Amino acid sequence: MTKLTPAMLAMSLALSSTAAFAGGPVVVEEEGQPEVVAETPRSGWIVPVIIGGIILCAIACGNDDDTTTTPG
Repeated sequence: MTKLTPAMLAMSLALSSTAAFAGGPVVVEEEGQPEVVAETPRSGWIVPVIIGGIILCAIACGNDDDTTTTPG
């Protein structure tokens, strides 16, 4: 029995140590920050067109404050 105990102990250590190292090292990779990209607004052309139309109307309509004088 005394010869069997050290052999059993050595066999159990050999079998359990391989399970402890199974899978290899764990490598954790850090993920970078997500890149935030702002979308272009859909109505980006509407405001300049409206402002341009107002300016063209102001130029075309002209000045209505003409004073007419009657010779008298």
